Amino acid sequence: MAHIDYYFATLSPYTYLAGTRFEDVVAKHGATVTYKPLDIMALFSRTGGTPPKDRHPNRVEYRAQELPRQAKKLGMPLNLKPAHWPTNAAPSSYAIIAAQNAGGGDLGMLVHSVLRAVWAEEKDIAEDSVIKACLESAGFDSALADSGLLAGAETYARNLEEAVDNGAFGAPFYVVDDGQRFWGQDKIEELDMHLSGKL
Repeated sequence: MAHIDYYFATLSPYTYLAGTRFEDVVAKHGATVTYKPLDIMALFSRTGGTPPKDRHPNRVEYRAQELPRQAKKLGMPLNLKPAHWPTNAAPSSYAIIAAQNAGGGDLGMLVHSVLRAVWAEEKDIAEDSVIKACLESAGFDSALADSGLLAGAETYARNLEEAVDNGAFGAPFYVVDDGQRFWGQDKIEELDMHLSGKL
């Protein structure tokens, strides 16, 4: 049975566009997953990436075309310029870490609901009420938003270090325990094929 370390950011539009397709692949193959939310801006600076605000206009313009194209292809609503982006991703990330530790709900659904709040629902995922609503909608106790903050902060920082050590440089990023790495929501099909032994 394969194990996958899933590095992602709760502010990443490409992680949002992954939807729950990754979880479908995981279920199909009986794989296990460790969800590892991280600070994407810190990952960029550590691995040669450039934050969106500092990118060349050519890259900015391409992103403005590509995100709506991918959203349309996937049948997903997307606001290219969300009202609350960027915002502080740490509180939502800590809540996901706490939910993973607690168990009892649908972690993939929680991650997607947080991302959907940003990119489709014009909500601020730094707000306690938004995080609690996402927890509840995924079957978790909303009180998790207020618990384990120190452990969450430590894990959040550790996830960044592990991402760098394991070869990640963007989000979403999937690292299989056999060393194979897949970057981007458009590589989920290749991940599926790899787990099937076809790649």
